[in-house]
Amino acid sequence: MDIDIGVVIHGPGIVDSGYAEKILDILREFSEICNIDIRVTAKVGGNMGRVAVIDRKLEDIIDISERLYPSQCLKRLKDKDILFLLNYGKSKETGHTFGRIVVERAELDKPVIQIERPGEDDGSVLVWNRERCSGNIKKILDTLVSYISERLGLKVEECIGSRLSVWEEEGRVFRRIDTVDPGESILVNGIIVGKALGSPVVLISERGKIVEIINGEIKKDGVERLGSVDLKNAIVKTGVLRKGSFKNLKITENCRSTLNDSLGDVLIVDRGERDVLRELRNRNISTVITIGSDTTLILGNVLGRFNVKVVGIVDEDIYRYKVVEDLKVTEGSRIFLLKNCECYQVGNLLMEHLKGKRLRYEDTLRYVSDLLEKHKVIYEILNF
Repeated sequence: MDIDIGVVIHGPGIVDSGYAEKILDILREFSEICNIDIRVTAKVGGNMGRVAVIDRKLEDIIDISERLYPSQCLKRLKDKDILFLLNYGKSKETGHTFGRIVVERAELDKPVIQIERPGEDDGSVLVWNRERCSGNIKKILDTLVSYISERLGLKVEECIGSRLSVWEEEGRVFRRIDTVDPGESILVNGIIVGKALGSPVVLISERGKIVEIINGEIKKDGVERLGSVDLKNAIVKTGVLRKGSFKNLKITENCRSTLNDSLGDVLIVDRGERDVLRELRNRNISTVITIGSDTTLILGNVLGRFNVKVVGIVDEDIYRYKVVEDLKVTEGSRIFLLKNCECYQVGNLLMEHLKGKRLRYEDTLRYVSDLLEKHKVIYEILNF
């Protein structure tokens, strides 16, 4: 019997721990032991997850070609017989809640096996949509779940997570985030909008704009860059997106960028969740300018694996809000630390003056420096 399996890998934690690779190996084992021809297609969507795959040199077995949300990855694989969702949440409850939300948003008629926090005492296996498969597939599903749980030492459990906590009152939208630690950064759609002071945190928006954070402090610049947002469907994350130091990793040849110092477009990016890698493949780009400390930290780490230089526009928040353990950028990158204005203001200025221009990287650096000095923007250059 032949069977097609789709595997969605969420976040860097499950990759860095080695469990993503181990689970793919277990699926190959299962195929041999049960004499079933299993074809596995694996995808990772988020930027930090893609970076983790690159660092472990798994690009040949895990597709990193698209920056997608987990539910979108599942939809891409909806023609498979059985789907897997691999995650390493901050806690058992948040991991289960994550799985519930992702599976509901994917709107699939296929079974999904979620493997949550493998290697931890509270790790577990969940089976979503068990009732939505044929008799033959159901037999394989049950056998596969038993084999996976035994090999990983995980119990098969029911979901203990809650649904997304969102409600409306008097024209305002409220969204609650549980299990947040004081001091953690709060990101909405890839932009830091504040810092947690306690738990739970409640984001409040009015007319599409975040106006208050209960148990948290607002980051004005981040809220301005975020602009209008639908809190009901926004992607909200807290804490460090990837733990560990990866500055000394060498760039492999298949990750090296084809960018050079020739004439090209100037790409200005103001949020870390944008799929810059796809834009680099599809456009003739000479320079990537990242607006904001969070965006520079996230995309600096992504593009650093491809030897792409960045021009970063950051403020003092680069020291206050941590989203990665350290900043890995390509040699030759230039990071401008602003002293007397907000990142979004400089971002608007650069967008106004650089939109549609074709420049070389070094010409762009001079253009940015001259523009900042002309508008009396005080800055210093950071070295990483």
